[in-house]
Amino acid sequence: MSEFANSLNVTASGLKAQAKRLRHVSENISNADTPGYRRKTVPFLAVRELQNDAEKVETGRVTLDRTELTNIYDPTHPMADDTGHYEGSNVDLMIEIADAREAQRSYDANLKMFEQTRSMSASLMDLLRR
Repeated sequence: MSEFANSLNVTASGLKAQAKRLRHVSENISNADTPGYRRKTVPFLAVRELQNDAEKVETGRVTLDRTELTNIYDPTHPMADDTGHYEGSNVDLMIEIADAREAQRSYDANLKMFEQTRSMSASLMDLLRR
């Protein structure tokens, strides 16, 4: 497989990984007010392909953040116990926004690399046709 194809495969794997990360960040944000919801995190793994000696990015198993859930006092809430408390979520919106911005920038960088590689490949094909 050519180096151009390897480069396209590597950047495509980065695009897929960041898209999955953004999906889980958006789930976390949408469930920030859901009682008992635990934040989801997605680890990235570097996987080497033996046939073309390229390292791709893959996502690992989705894990739940084990930090403590917030204890919220609201005696009128249907899930409140005898003391008027219930467990909220452990989602911090500032962290989620930062994660979303980082994932977006990484996605954009991978997309630019993909476009640059495609452009270089097209230029090479034009040179070879002459």
